[in-house]
Amino acid sequence: MRGETERRAAPLSPEDQVIQSMPDASPTKWHRAHTTWFFEAFLVQPNVPGYKVFDERFAFLFNSYYVAAGPRHARPKRGLITRPNAAEVADYRAHVDAAVERLIIEASAAAWPEIARILEIGLNHEEQHQELMLTDILHAFAQNPTSPAYDNSWQAPRATSSEGYVELPEGIHTIGHQGEDYCFDNEGPAHRVLIGPVRIARSLVTNGEWLAFMKDGGYANPALWLSDGWAAVQNEGWQAPGHWQENDGGWSLLTLEGLRPVDPATPVMHISYFEADAFARWTGKHLPTEQEWEVAARGGHLADAYGIVWQWTRSSYSPYPGFVACDGALGEYNGKFMINQMVLRGSSLATPAGHSRVTYRNFFYPPARWQFTGLRLADYAERFALT
Repeated sequence: MRGETERRAAPLSPEDQVIQSMPDASPTKWHRAHTTWFFEAFLVQPNVPGYKVFDERFAFLFNSYYVAAGPRHARPKRGLITRPNAAEVADYRAHVDAAVERLIIEASAAAWPEIARILEIGLNHEEQHQELMLTDILHAFAQNPTSPAYDNSWQAPRATSSEGYVELPEGIHTIGHQGEDYCFDNEGPAHRVLIGPVRIARSLVTNGEWLAFMKDGGYANPALWLSDGWAAVQNEGWQAPGHWQENDGGWSLLTLEGLRPVDPATPVMHISYFEADAFARWTGKHLPTEQEWEVAARGGHLADAYGIVWQWTRSSYSPYPGFVACDGALGEYNGKFMINQMVLRGSSLATPAGHSRVTYRNFFYPPARWQFTGLRLADYAERFALT
């Protein structure tokens, strides 16, 4: 699993690995080092007597937001860290991996449950950064006028087409993680919710539908937009989704395989919550809540629920009833971000295999659109109204 990080970094030059194109993104080299620091700080140092830290400076450079773990370098300045270089980060990863392997072999039966818990969190945490490595480098390449490819052999997954809507009648359902398999703390506790009546689109919104929205003046009609969304349109000059480029009267999209013509049949991606909400208003429909999405996905009713784009919901990111963050620095993992962000469900084409599940709660601020984010619609038609 750690090897997947290096595999994703392999197509990149040392220069590619140091670039930071905006404060919300991080350099590839930083992702590689940060995920290593996580294991060193939370797993190895507390459990391996006499462990020699690879470099005392790295805790300051590669801590992200764990206040309890000590001071850290400012996030917007990560791209200024030219040293350590990429090769030294590879050595750092090997040093910590060796310590983890020894710990696994030598751990006592009494210590193993807690070691296994932190190890599992760390591996899932690294999978999150594996996805970020691709989204962040694509954003960096989108700033390059030559539109470089991350990997010319990259093959994006093909979406499936499924017509119509699934109807969810009114009912009480249990959502949230249940069982003994792994989940992040924000996926629980499981609890009951009232759902419906509502219809949810089986398919994702496509580029063709988005082009119709654009042609109808969707980006120029303030009546469709939330106030903050309209301000973002004006301030950022949005006229199309992120990474779209207009040329010769048509549109192209920068993908991981390079610049490609926009395919009308492909699900739209790189859109913000503001754009998703405006599009839904334009259609006379809505975005589903995260609870509605989960119930529909559990029933197997959603085409491409996973593996194409994360799907915006109309749900704000907040704790489930009864949520309590764990003690210590790891309690900062999700809980302290439960404000002013919106929930996305599913997974994307950049999500590592095996990292998706029906209860996964991704979250971003409403203007964010450098991720592989899209949408599907919900319809609260009059004939579904309560009587």
